[in-house]
Amino acid sequence: MAIFALEFMNTTKSAQLFEQAKQLFPGGVNSPVRAFRSVGGTPVFIERGKGSRIWDADGNTYIDYCCSWGPLIHGHANDAVLDAVNSTMRNGTSFGAPNQHENALARLILQNNRFINMIRFVSSGTEAVMSAIRLARGYTGRNKILKFEGCYHGHVDSLLVKAGSGLVTFGNSSSAGVPASFVEETITVPLNNNAAVEQAFEKFKNEIACVIIEPVPANNGLLLQGSEFLKFLRNICTQHHSLLLFDEVISGFRLGFTGAAGYYDIQPDIITYGKIIGGGFPVGAYGASKQIMECVSPLGNVYQAGTLSGNPVAMTAGIVQLSECLKPGFYEDLDKKTDYLVAGIQKVNRFKLFQLFRLGSVFWIAFTDKQNIRSAGDIDPKSMEYFRVLYHALLEHGVYMGPSGYEVGFVSSAHTYQDLDTTIEAFEKSLNKLL
Repeated sequence: MAIFALEFMNTTKSAQLFEQAKQLFPGGVNSPVRAFRSVGGTPVFIERGKGSRIWDADGNTYIDYCCSWGPLIHGHANDAVLDAVNSTMRNGTSFGAPNQHENALARLILQNNRFINMIRFVSSGTEAVMSAIRLARGYTGRNKILKFEGCYHGHVDSLLVKAGSGLVTFGNSSSAGVPASFVEETITVPLNNNAAVEQAFEKFKNEIACVIIEPVPANNGLLLQGSEFLKFLRNICTQHHSLLLFDEVISGFRLGFTGAAGYYDIQPDIITYGKIIGGGFPVGAYGASKQIMECVSPLGNVYQAGTLSGNPVAMTAGIVQLSECLKPGFYEDLDKKTDYLVAGIQKVNRFKLFQLFRLGSVFWIAFTDKQNIRSAGDIDPKSMEYFRVLYHALLEHGVYMGPSGYEVGFVSSAHTYQDLDTTIEAFEKSLNKLL
């Protein structure tokens, strides 16, 4: 079997599996972007992964920069994680009761993260955000939340809201099934717009429970914000006694152990984290000061519960995964690899067909001539046609990215410099096809 499927890939089995799946799941998938609607064609069904590589059902091999949408910071099937998980599973996989692995992982995080004092584990990033929003409302006694166009916070009803026609108006639901009454409690404003935020606080004085933002917006492109805007949010929330909520489901433990809060040195009131904690298992978490977290049941009157919260298998995986991240030089080495990859791709991008944006080990390809893209409105939807062509060319040359031009890529510690060189070469060949 060839290492890479270089030209006319055989995807017969993936196509057959997809036809079967369409009879079983809406659109043939259990999460929308997997359906390849953005890039066209048949989604590849993944059979296995090891290190930096994945294999599909037809035997094609890819260097993977999706990394399960970010959490596999040490690559697929990491031996240390698997060994620890195998040992834990032999004692049982779920108890719905306290276990020592919860304590160990929480202690590991809290002792190395000065931005939170207490933490609560849940099973997903969406659940973490949902719980954090409820906590913010319960703590402040207020109902309204302010979010930003271009930031995604999971499929929570009150956050599936897109901006209205004005700077400060109630928006519209971006999904069927979200009641209008939920939408009316959500204010959506443009990113990187101080005036819109000021107007919102002026219009809804003493009503805003929290401002929620991805400090590194990475679900709708990589919309890098200036530290000045994030500091402005910190100050205006303090001024109006609202909470600042950092959604770090993607940036947490990616930019460094303390995520974007540490990178920008800004203290949010609540932080949410996601699947990177679990090393490939379903985990999320939210954390804050002791004062805020003690509002959560059973100490306080903000109810939140979950049978699989603190699951011993996921906790064990998290302990190993995050312990590796704490080793000296880990993030510096990862940063160097990402810089090497981005610089190499830029070098072969001779006709400047796209821009590469990156922060830490997260990068994004944008078919634009703009040097900065800070808001969703700066992205030209027509540019996605170019990504569509590039995406399939990269697949043919053995490189797997997230199947949408709005999605970011991730570098893991499992990626070798040989992998990076092969990827740069694949980009060069793929760009020739695009031209």
